Amino acid sequence: MSLRIDMSGKVVLVTGGARGVGAGIVEMFLRAGAQVEICGRTAPPPGGGAARFSRVDVRDADQVARWVGDVVDRHGRIDVAVNNAGGAPFAGFADASANFHRRITELNFLGPVHVCGAVHPVMSAQDDGGVVLNITSISARRPSPGTAVYGAAKAALESLTTSLAVEWAPRVRVNAVSCGLVATPGSEDHYGGAEQVARVAATIPRGVLARPEEIGSACVLLASPLASHVTGAVLNVDGGGEWPAFLQHTPNSASLQVPTRQR
Repeated sequence: MSLRIDMSGKVVLVTGGARGVGAGIVEMFLRAGAQVEICGRTAPPPGGGAARFSRVDVRDADQVARWVGDVVDRHGRIDVAVNNAGGAPFAGFADASANFHRRITELNFLGPVHVCGAVHPVMSAQDDGGVVLNITSISARRPSPGTAVYGAAKAALESLTTSLAVEWAPRVRVNAVSCGLVATPGSEDHYGGAEQVARVAATIPRGVLARPEEIGSACVLLASPLASHVTGAVLNVDGGGEWPAFLQHTPNSASLQVPTRQR
């Protein structure tokens, strides 16, 4: 088996693929030769690449079903589905409305549920099956103050991943990519400027926020034959997690400095 990942002839769906992490995922699948279909509520900027865009709100199961049906009508198959659409603004749990919590849950959990339900009949009927990849977050497994419902939804998505991997084996593989902090065009605005981004990066053992393309590379690997025996897994792509706070206060902390930017 060649170690070069060639996705030529494969049809890949990426929700929320127009910007940020989604755009990095799309770029890496395109580099591998795949035909990529993306969806979202907002179209990509002009000149956004070779992926075909459809306006779809993944919270609406009927819209998702129509999109998947349209892709199958045009390509005859779906090989990979990446549930990337998601996110949440910062809001204290007690300060947010019930409607806010519902919408965050719908986007980050029920949206992937709708996509999984729509692609499964297609993939399970194909001789070589298919792959579902769910993009989750470190917030799923550690406290997420200010985005508590987002973290809970991502935890639910990781649970769904492991359950569907068992239910749909061996024809359809289901895995998750758990993202750490990622550098996107909006990172400086989100964190409060370049200096604050650098401080945040210093909390990561690798010393740098991930690039969206690094999340995309992990997705291509998991979707490829190189990961043919991997299903029900949650792959951490987080640069080593977060630098343990207690190390800043130990007698030997001087010899355990947070690393600078590395590759």
